[in-house]
Amino acid sequence: MSASPVVSNASPLISLDRIHQLALLQQVFGTITVPPAVVRETAARLTLPAWIVEQPLNQPLAPVILGASLGAGESETLALALEVRAAWVVLDDRPARRLAQALGLPVMGTLGVLLVAKRRGLLSVIRPSLDALVQTGFYVAPPLYDQVLQSAGEKP
Repeated sequence: MSASPVVSNASPLISLDRIHQLALLQQVFGTITVPPAVVRETAARLTLPAWIVEQPLNQPLAPVILGASLGAGESETLALALEVRAAWVVLDDRPARRLAQALGLPVMGTLGVLLVAKRRGLLSVIRPSLDALVQTGFYVAPPLYDQVLQSAGEKP
């Protein structure tokens, strides 16, 4: 999608892995960069493939990130995305998404990854993946569920 780095938080990695669609991230973006906190958060749940690369932070967390009451993974993800001037930051947590947007970072969530994958022909339909996410405990508000299906050309 872009030559610039794509930085991901743990939630999209874990969620996509649970529905056996983690490879979509590589197919959509190529290499994914993650900070050390994300490696720690995912370690118990999945083994990161070689195309997910850990990159330590070069700078301390900015005060605007420290003051945001985010978890370590979200905080380091935002800090790393700023440092590397990420093409995308992949986040699901609403407060982290809002801060990322306020910081001028382009944001995509797990559902956005599924939509891009569908548009590129990597998924023939999105509904089974969406339903699988919901079955694993991934919260999708009913209006958003319908909106995603509509965006994918699959009537709700």
